[in-house]
Amino acid sequence: MCDSKSTIVAGKAILGIEFGSTRIKAVLIDGDNKPIAQGSHTWENQLVDGLWTYSLDAIWSGLQDCYSDLRKDVMAQYGVEIETLAGIGISAMMHGYMAFDANDNLLVPFRTWRNTNTGKAAAELSKLFVYNIPLRWSISHLYECILENDAHVKDIKFQTTLAGYIHWALTGRKVLGVGDASGMMPVDPKTGRYDAKMVEKFDKLIEPKGYGWKLMDIFPEVLSAGEDAGLLTAEGAAKLDVSGHLKPGVPFCPPEGDAGTGMVATNSVRQRTGNVSAGTSSFSMIVLEKELSKPYEVIDMVTTPDGSLVAMVHCNNCTSEINSWVGLFKEFEQLMGRPVDMNELYTKLFSTAADGDPDCGGIISYNYVSGEPVAGLMDGRPLLVRSATDKFSLSNFMRSQLYASVAVLKLGNDILFKEENVKVDRISGHGGLFKSTTTGQKVLAAALDSPISVMETAGEGGAWGVALLASYLVNNDGKLSLAEFLDKKVFAGNSGVEIAPDPADVAGFNEYIKSYKACLSVEQAAVAAKK
Repeated sequence: MCDSKSTIVAGKAILGIEFGSTRIKAVLIDGDNKPIAQGSHTWENQLVDGLWTYSLDAIWSGLQDCYSDLRKDVMAQYGVEIETLAGIGISAMMHGYMAFDANDNLLVPFRTWRNTNTGKAAAELSKLFVYNIPLRWSISHLYECILENDAHVKDIKFQTTLAGYIHWALTGRKVLGVGDASGMMPVDPKTGRYDAKMVEKFDKLIEPKGYGWKLMDIFPEVLSAGEDAGLLTAEGAAKLDVSGHLKPGVPFCPPEGDAGTGMVATNSVRQRTGNVSAGTSSFSMIVLEKELSKPYEVIDMVTTPDGSLVAMVHCNNCTSEINSWVGLFKEFEQLMGRPVDMNELYTKLFSTAADGDPDCGGIISYNYVSGEPVAGLMDGRPLLVRSATDKFSLSNFMRSQLYASVAVLKLGNDILFKEENVKVDRISGHGGLFKSTTTGQKVLAAALDSPISVMETAGEGGAWGVALLASYLVNNDGKLSLAEFLDKKVFAGNSGVEIAPDPADVAGFNEYIKSYKACLSVEQAAVAAKK
């Protein structure tokens, strides 16, 4: 505690802040890159005029409350105020649409990654670029506005992401980390900048509109991890810390997206490594040695914070249906007059799943609380499919629920590992699926037929990840690559607890996925029947 206090008083602590979909989190780290204090703020998006958004007031009041909560934690633990810092990093949900005019006014409400109104734009751009452009990418949002002849487009002077906006307001710099930038539009891994040929194609496409701007006129400058991204201004300090204690002049690392900070937090930025985040939704990030042979609609191509190409499989559904079933078992326990410990309930149900048959006894579960584009479904219906001869037991039922939580992830990654022959040395798992027991870890290992590591530090999340990127900026002196810095200065050989795939489980999951794919027509019929 004494060392942490002196670190804060000396202004050597480093701050990371991440804007997640339901929580804004701040993490303060010391010179050894270990968390010493934290703060948070809970928030929620709003559906306004058919589009998901967060208001500017919600963004700033949330940031200020989060920082205030951090100050309280520092005061409670160490009895001191934060006067200055060694570095700051900002991270946020990727993609979306924030467009500003010449007077820095937001032209339309912030449109988050969650919006799916960009179908026509994404399809046309994918064809034009010969590259998969997802609905949620910033370029899709921009082009959809152009297709709809929105009046505000002609007035755009700057377009960025949520992380880029916060960073700009605090430093005055219109920049973006390469990982976050790769979710605005494709990045060329050779240059670490937006793909020049695609930029040229886009500019030519919209030239007849006569807007008076080209794409590079309005997009943020791209920076790689370790590059100078500006200093906290006096105005920025006042915006962040309403108490007035924080002084300007603090250096910032490039703002990043949550996918990139997740890679950093799991030490998964080196080629042939990857990570899987499994919570309400899930996604895998595999760092590639080379480009894929062709574009795939179910695989997004982004980059690490230092510019390596990453294949991302994003799934809308993961643990929500499991949580619903556990809630049902809780109700049963209460009906029987027994007290319920939710941690114990999850642990026991996950543990019994480990005793189920490798193929779940024939039971198939679909966890589609919402649509699942990887499976070709724009809407979802949670569903259990079984025949009268299947082995219907609690262990097989729970195992099928766990299989369902990563089944769609397997569909996308099978393309990488089986069709593209991508090689990976280590995959790290983090998120709610891995908290109760090792069962979730074993299930993912079987699904991907790959060893899965889980580290205790992965629970610190993206706020810690972006704090590490700020540490890389101020404590590296250009000597180490990002991967080397994480290996030597942060994780120091700690690769977590690794579980290798059990051959019987791999074979069982492969049988399960055959039935899963064959029965997708049942899920499609359920969606069509219940509107």
